[in-house]
Amino acid sequence: MSQLEGKVVVTGGGRGLGRAYCEALARAGAAVVAADIRDTGGTVAAVTAANGRIIGTALNAADMASCEAMARRAVDEFGRIDVLINNAALYGDTQGGRFDRIEQDEWDRTMAVNVRGVWQCCKACVPAMREAGGGSIINIASLAAVYGMPFGLHYATSKAAVIGMTRSLARELGHDWIRVNTIAPSAVLTEGTDDFFGAKKDKLLQSVAAGQSLRKNLTTDDLVGTMLYLASDAKWRLRLQ
Repeated sequence: MSQLEGKVVVTGGGRGLGRAYCEALARAGAAVVAADIRDTGGTVAAVTAANGRIIGTALNAADMASCEAMARRAVDEFGRIDVLINNAALYGDTQGGRFDRIEQDEWDRTMAVNVRGVWQCCKACVPAMREAGGGSIINIASLAAVYGMPFGLHYATSKAAVIGMTRSLARELGHDWIRVNTIAPSAVLTEGTDDFFGAKKDKLLQSVAAGQSLRKNLTTDDLVGTMLYLASDAKWRLRLQ
């Protein structure tokens, strides 16, 4: 049996890391709901061509009604929700700069998606996980939250909030056998990183790599294994053996 056979996974999947997650999850046997404010047609086509199970659906994480509609679509199509990967976030779409020059609207927009959006997606999906007898929530944070990132205070602050939210949710939802974890990578070579770093991308990526023990920039393949492990029941099976 494949690693995630029979599991239903909801994740952002328009491009970049989210698309890589969708493709890996489908290969592992999961039924995937690619939910994104961007078009997910390319992701759905790629997974379908590889004989994977997937549907695409629109999601504005900052809008609770949209989050609830996403969860209903997942249950209507596949009957359950086992895993939620909160990958949808403003990253390449944010406007960086000195902390005192960040506009209030830009700050609020970032928090609405990156923080409130995670909370709202959890609110929308947890009832189905409880009905299924448990599940896994994987929140995507960033090394920026703990390492510090100048000229991106709103983004780094939003990801620090995700880490705090994860710790609190893990304690609260453990009673429902719902695991909650965070993956906090450094810069990953995706379209979002291209957009965020802009013309200074090469110089900034060199700086990021130089500050790491393994001096390389991450690719989506570097994150997929961790995601699959946290999404699966592997650690529970290992613990029982």
